[in-house]
Amino acid sequence: MDQTVSPTQPSFKEALLFWLKLGFISFGGPGGQIAIMHTELVEKKKWISEGRFLHALNFCMLLPGPEAQQLATYLGWLMHRTWGGLVAGLLFILPSVFILWALSAVYVFFGHVPWIAGIFYGLKPAVVAVVVAAAWRIGQKSLKNSWMWVLAVSAFVSIFFLKAPFPLVVLSALVMGLIGGRFRPDLFLTPSGHNTADDTQLPASTPPTAKRFFQVLLIGLSLWWSPVILSGLIWGFESTLFKAGLFFSKAAMVTFGGAYAVLPYVAQQAVETYGWLKPEDVMAGMALAETTPGPLIMVLQFYGFLGGWNFPDLTSTFWAASWTGFMATWATFAPCFLYIFAGAPYIESLRHVKILNAALSAVTAAVVGVILNLALWLGLHTLLIGYPESSAPDWIAIAIALCSWIALHHYKVDIMKVIAAAGLTGLVISFL
Repeated sequence: MDQTVSPTQPSFKEALLFWLKLGFISFGGPGGQIAIMHTELVEKKKWISEGRFLHALNFCMLLPGPEAQQLATYLGWLMHRTWGGLVAGLLFILPSVFILWALSAVYVFFGHVPWIAGIFYGLKPAVVAVVVAAAWRIGQKSLKNSWMWVLAVSAFVSIFFLKAPFPLVVLSALVMGLIGGRFRPDLFLTPSGHNTADDTQLPASTPPTAKRFFQVLLIGLSLWWSPVILSGLIWGFESTLFKAGLFFSKAAMVTFGGAYAVLPYVAQQAVETYGWLKPEDVMAGMALAETTPGPLIMVLQFYGFLGGWNFPDLTSTFWAASWTGFMATWATFAPCFLYIFAGAPYIESLRHVKILNAALSAVTAAVVGVILNLALWLGLHTLLIGYPESSAPDWIAIAIALCSWIALHHYKVDIMKVIAAAGLTGLVISFL
């Protein structure tokens, strides 16, 4: 048996400490966050096998919402079922919830803070290195033949040059995998995909029954919508708090393709329809969200905070803003837990269905192209000064990116240390 794919079962405490750490170091958007989880859980700790990780990732890529947070929830559920999924999903976002809450307060009271920009200046090039390393590692595991390379390159070209929608790219890969798995399974079933070693020392999957599905659906929908409906009953259905709960719940159901795909729609509605923000607030929120760990979609909490600040439902403007921001976060992430807890047992039960595995292997190949697109997009905006208007190289950022890449790829330095060193470097440079 190949021991490199045989996971070891961590204790609940060990997993909890990891998810807590991840919540504080998960910089870099979905690409960086998925890279961190792959490095730590698959390569270093060997808690999850390569096949189980990719199987979970492919499912999360097909869902609306932040795929990295959903992947953390899925992997937590895989190791410790419901409590494991709740702990993983919550700890993935809780640090960024409170950090962004504090930064939102700083923004409305004091305006921009230079030292935050300094830390972010150092973090961005390190994140570019993290994302490139992720594409490299996943590509080595999944691009086993020329057809998989074609899918990866096609996905990259479709998104970067043709500006194809992310859902269309992933669904096209899924369809091609289904067809390829039917007629040429030898090309679409990767050897590292799904084997019996993947089951070693992991809990048995929860049986996917209709009764359990409807129980999860009922509980999930009740928890999701109860705060929204209660806010309308208490403060009125024209209140900012209720409107925020309703609006961000709708946004959560159409966030295919990650934060960058949905933010234009959210920003336009928040500025033009509701009047919660000014255009300059949109970019400020992006900067603050990218400075904090956690999903970039956390920027919606900042937008909700400003909505409550400018149109308060309470006598205390600060607490009105705070609760509206928390409502935005709740409405954004509550559906994610519902999708995973309802769907994961079915996805696990289908792991050994060859045609489905062929389809998901095709999605994995496309994901490599998607991650490369993200790496190039981040690289252009990070390593070139004033891109796209200008293309002058930022030699300091390039040096930080190269050093981060060498540390990660050649010397296998812990990601947390690399990120901390990059942030500290940016802070020092901002003072100099």
